[in-house]
Amino acid sequence: MKANVYSLDGKIVGDVDLPKVFEFPYRPDVIKRAVLAIQTESYQPYGSDPMAGKRTSAHYHGSRHYRWTMMNKEMSRMPRIHGKVGYLGWTARFAPHAVKGRRAHPPKVEKVIVEKVNKKEKRLALKSAIASVANKDLVAKRGHKFGGELPIVFDDAFENVSKSKDVYNAFKKIGLDNEIERAKVKKIRAGRGKMRGRVYKKKKGPLVVVSKKCPLTKAAKNISGVDVIDVKNLNVKVLAPGTHAGRLTVFTKSAIEKLKSLGE
Repeated sequence: MKANVYSLDGKIVGDVDLPKVFEFPYRPDVIKRAVLAIQTESYQPYGSDPMAGKRTSAHYHGSRHYRWTMMNKEMSRMPRIHGKVGYLGWTARFAPHAVKGRRAHPPKVEKVIVEKVNKKEKRLALKSAIASVANKDLVAKRGHKFGGELPIVFDDAFENVSKSKDVYNAFKKIGLDNEIERAKVKKIRAGRGKMRGRVYKKKKGPLVVVSKKCPLTKAAKNISGVDVIDVKNLNVKVLAPGTHAGRLTVFTKSAIEKLKSLGE
């Protein structure tokens, strides 16, 4: 299985043998599980005050044979405020169903919210996600606009591009200008999320996989929807945003060479 190698001018300058990892079967169940597990790592623990609803003098006198019993008083037996307290006398408190009472099962900070995935399962998800970027049907299903064969591979000169304009021109030469325009669309979110710092919804554009730290990482920042990642940091979350595999991905030739060890 081979892929064409493009120059910055959009011309085919050779080809490269794709590693065996691109032949892995599509496993959406494993990919989804792995992505959700990564997403839990960014959750922030939250919980209520352990003493919330308990700062009260209300207490329970429910024994039948007792001087201050609540029996036969024509009131429900629950924690109430006792003593000379004016209008608050015999007011129910503390109980979950009482006004200003505690919560029955409040969220707790100590709850374990980070999910774990088996190493082999995580590795299988990564291989399946990498293979999905070469599947035209899956990439088109995500809404990406492209033309030609997948995956797209640039020669190593692409890693040394230091200007956003040159990055855009390189994408344009291989027919990804419509994809860049698609990723520029920014819509206002529907619902309450607008009040919680999530006003806009943005689309994911091409993912560029490079072999090392390079000027391209900074140059592509100004292009909406484009992400650049080192091949050694490749993970399921960037390959399958929102658990949906088949993101349009652009590799450099050196990055493809480094992927060969993953398929073994």
